Amino acid sequence: MSSGYDRVVQPAAGDEALENHLGGDEAKNYRKYEFDMVAPHVGRSLLEIGSGLGHFAEQFLPRLDRLVVSDFDPYCVEQLKKRFADRDDIDVLQFALPTEIPLKDKVDTVVMMNVLEHIEDDAEALRSLARVTLPGGRIVIWVPGYMQLYGDFDRKVGHVQRYTPKTLAATVGKAGLDIEVLKPINFLGGIAWWAAVRRGGVGYPDPRLVKIYDRTVVPMTRLIERFIRPPFGQTVFCVARVPG
Repeated sequence: MSSGYDRVVQPAAGDEALENHLGGDEAKNYRKYEFDMVAPHVGRSLLEIGSGLGHFAEQFLPRLDRLVVSDFDPYCVEQLKKRFADRDDIDVLQFALPTEIPLKDKVDTVVMMNVLEHIEDDAEALRSLARVTLPGGRIVIWVPGYMQLYGDFDRKVGHVQRYTPKTLAATVGKAGLDIEVLKPINFLGGIAWWAAVRRGGVGYPDPRLVKIYDRTVVPMTRLIERFIRPPFGQTVFCVARVPG
């Protein structure tokens, strides 16, 4: 069965993509939000799935003993090899999930940012990752939330689905993993996404709106979510643990 991950219309973290990092340098607050959510769960060895051009994984280098970046897209893999050409401690792999991942030594952390939603057999994809993760290690999952927000953008970038905590929990459980953290995040972003992309009927976020969103909505969201667990969000965040 084709994974779906190998049919993405646009690389999830390509040059002009808004999917992973909402416009790159135009969305510094959002990129920091991503990093600050993920970083507490990252150990000393990291495999990132769907690394794109390597911007996100590179941020973890100061705390890592070992980094493995990966993508299925030939262009991204080529750029990753160029980016890390002088680093013998960084490996670059090319594969599409689910598969037997060509990794000799297991890692203690896997991170996948906006990848799982592209894969039809998502539970089997997580099983593929569990096989290269040390017992007790973590798989950090960041996926778009709630089918009510599914629109033209999702179709264009090859999303099979958007998740709720309940549906993601079912997938994680089916893969034989334990749940350590599972919650919706970016509540205000979910409302903004529904208004601008779903309700507004646009197929792709306007970069000008992305900049405004980054400067206003992201900081406000972070403040609110320090005190309140949102009932809904643009994103569902999960930390799954490989049984030890």
